[in-house]
Amino acid sequence: MTLRTLVLGLALLPMAAFAQTGGVELTIEPNPNVDAGPPVVTAPGAFLRALDKSVGRATDIEIATGQTVVLGRIAVRLLECRYPEGSPGSEAYAHLEITDLEGRGLFDGWMIASSPALSALEHPRYDVWVLRCNTASGETQDG
Repeated sequence: MTLRTLVLGLALLPMAAFAQTGGVELTIEPNPNVDAGPPVVTAPGAFLRALDKSVGRATDIEIATGQTVVLGRIAVRLLECRYPEGSPGSEAYAHLEITDLEGRGLFDGWMIASSPALSALEHPRYDVWVLRCNTASGETQDG
């Protein structure tokens, strides 16, 4: 970097700061023409499916909110499962935190049951996706 570039950059710095704070306040208001959809319900748990691609074995998992399940070389933790009121099946979405056994983060975000590829775990050996929310604490996988 030359001295000239440095001086020019320092001279433009106050203008960049002014442009960012330029006194314009942006307000975003809800659009009354857009349907917000049905109320959202938080479930006490979720049903997930995990695939170990190295052996071709799928495993269904019932997991409670806050619980961590170890599957082979990964650990899956459910932070929350939500669904539109009256539609716990394919409309479910869950916040999952997936780490390897050394604690390195592999995935941290929302997975959507109806669109599993939209936000997916990128792992060479494992796939994990949401099947649905568990709507009752006593519900079973067949339930």
